[in-house]
Amino acid sequence: MTPPVHRRDFLAQASAATAALAVTANAAQAANSALYPRANLPASATDKRTLGKTGIQVSLIGMGTGSIGSGQASNQTRLGIPAFTKVVRHAIDHGVCLFDVADQYGSHVYLREALKGVPRDKYVIQTKTHATKMADCKSHLERYRLELGVDYIDIVLLHCMTKSGWQHDHTGAMDYLRQAKEEKIIRAHGTSCHGMDPLRTSAKEPFVEVDLARINPEGLIMDDKKPDEVASQLEEMHGAGKGVIGMKILGEGRITKPEAKDNSLRFVLGLGTVDAFIIGFESTDQVDDIIKRTDDAISFLKGKA
Repeated sequence: MTPPVHRRDFLAQASAATAALAVTANAAQAANSALYPRANLPASATDKRTLGKTGIQVSLIGMGTGSIGSGQASNQTRLGIPAFTKVVRHAIDHGVCLFDVADQYGSHVYLREALKGVPRDKYVIQTKTHATKMADCKSHLERYRLELGVDYIDIVLLHCMTKSGWQHDHTGAMDYLRQAKEEKIIRAHGTSCHGMDPLRTSAKEPFVEVDLARINPEGLIMDDKKPDEVASQLEEMHGAGKGVIGMKILGEGRITKPEAKDNSLRFVLGLGTVDAFIIGFESTDQVDDIIKRTDDAISFLKGKA
């Protein structure tokens, strides 16, 4: 007969078990950090960076196409195809190869027109889906590839996760994205998050190979107004080998003063956990300005090292 366990003994055993789990978790985190330590500063604004364990290489700076984006439109699409194309081709000519689009922004067909004649291996496309079910996700990817004029899409994210348990609501879409990766329709899958709870989930969820995260030092349009809280989750993601792409670096245009822009770029680059970041360019002058400011920020940080 098994002897009874007294409350005091039970609490001691539970405490020991909790401590053991904490040690295991800390050991796992330390092992991840050893495998994927904080990245060194890039050589330049258009230096090629690898997104975690995906093997996908992108330019440090990418172009976003969803500034004030909703209802199949954004500031970028509102430029019209000729002006949009001019910005994209200027970005490519200056070393930018990462382009972030979405069905919600209506930017697929705009990017297709802008990239006509550019070899497929010279650019990386990241798009997003709101699908939760497998059939819907499959339908989305078929349509997206037609709209983009490509045989495969590099990265597909579940768009705008807002709950801590988002993975339970998106099992069908996740299953199809895994299948699409096996069939080489996509190269990687992941999430974009709106909120700290879904961000924490994404940091731990194996499905997430790439995360598009809002980060700047002023807490503007971010998942938490405290940049350090967001940065801690990005560090966990990076340590686990996930690709981290930053967005809202300039607070969706709210960070306008030159010194504030420089400070934000230095902050994000100094984290060592953000592989690349996207900026919603609306003109060729903006492309030139951010490339120069990023190069200056890199030089500044290297001078402090």
